[in-house]
Amino acid sequence: MAIELTVGPVAHGGWCVARHDGRVVFVRHALPGERVLAEVTEETTRFLRADAVEILQPSPDRVTPPCPFAGPGLCGGCDWQHASLDAQRLLKTEVVAEQLRRLAGIEWKGVVEEVPGAPDGLGWRTRVQFAVDRDGVPGLRRHRSHDIQPVDLCLIAHPEVENVGVEVMNWRNASTVEVIASGTGDQAVVITPRPRRTVAVPDLDRSVAVLVDEGRGRTRAVHGRGHVVERVGDRDFQVTGSGFWQIHPGAAAALRDAVMEFAVPRPGEWALDLYCGVGLFAAALAEAVGEEGAVFGVESDAAAVRDAQRNLRDLPQARFARGRVEDALDRFDIERADIVVVDPPRAGLGRDVVESVTDLDASRVVYVSCDPATLARDLAWFAEHRYALADLRAFDAFPMTHHVESVALLKPAGKGD
Repeated sequence: MAIELTVGPVAHGGWCVARHDGRVVFVRHALPGERVLAEVTEETTRFLRADAVEILQPSPDRVTPPCPFAGPGLCGGCDWQHASLDAQRLLKTEVVAEQLRRLAGIEWKGVVEEVPGAPDGLGWRTRVQFAVDRDGVPGLRRHRSHDIQPVDLCLIAHPEVENVGVEVMNWRNASTVEVIASGTGDQAVVITPRPRRTVAVPDLDRSVAVLVDEGRGRTRAVHGRGHVVERVGDRDFQVTGSGFWQIHPGAAAALRDAVMEFAVPRPGEWALDLYCGVGLFAAALAEAVGEEGAVFGVESDAAAVRDAQRNLRDLPQARFARGRVEDALDRFDIERADIVVVDPPRAGLGRDVVESVTDLDASRVVYVSCDPATLARDLAWFAEHRYALADLRAFDAFPMTHHVESVALLKPAGKGD
């Protein structure tokens, strides 16, 4: 069903909002203020979802998408290729501000900042996971679908990802193939086989490591080493297999600097790094608090904990433990901290973790978030425990997509520095 719409404001998730016959319509491939012809893709009693298939009155911010696979019914990886980069950041700014206002009652007047390393918004993604169809053809998922869009080139992928050539090879019996290109020049391919199948690995350049995902967070190197090395400043970080690392080449440094700007760690202080990954923030904190201070990192992924221990082996004041943050503070008898840094997955902290963090009576809580909705929800819960937002910065770490990274500083109400 095709309907004609006047497009309203941006919404979280890469949509814009319109109305038709009294119902809300969430529209992709449109921009605020446009008049479009939209094809309905989903209908419920409360709302519709639709793709703008014809632009009747374009926005001045509209541009021709650089990628031929960006558009209705095609690859779902990019949300805003039809908008200029400046417009994309304004849209993301509006989303962050709206989520904070609606879910937490907070008025934010900041802007989403550019992250150095991708001035045209392309060629930045250093980790790309391709889905593979039953015939072994790799591609990318279509929006809200398990269907695969074959691609021969991903324009937001880093050039060193594209140089591996995964898109033009056959990967029969694989379910996914992830390509990793580190900032130090390491390249790796991580293959997830279909159940009870063996993948015949195509011929790759000898410098490309090949790993097989064996499930439950374990990978096995079949060629080359089982990790890549990333570098931030003068420190190297080992990341095993498909372990978490920021995918924009400038994001790790930008977020580390923002965390340190807000945390202001002092010699001798006691800091917690929750959801610590391979130790990016813990390293900077440990260097700042010195040997008279201490940093304790908690991470649920066993490989990441081992990487963090290796990466910070020269900093004895930093210790790491494997555990779920939800119960780690009680399990490790942690009752106080001067600084708490949290970097949870997209689902956010949740009410119980927020309460546990506020019980530590830290003078600074720094919250790194990849989802403004769950961040805003958690900030409302922090406010119930008298922790108020003192500052927030947002970063365009995912150009061409709706995703945004934020770093928030919370302080207990009525306390100074």
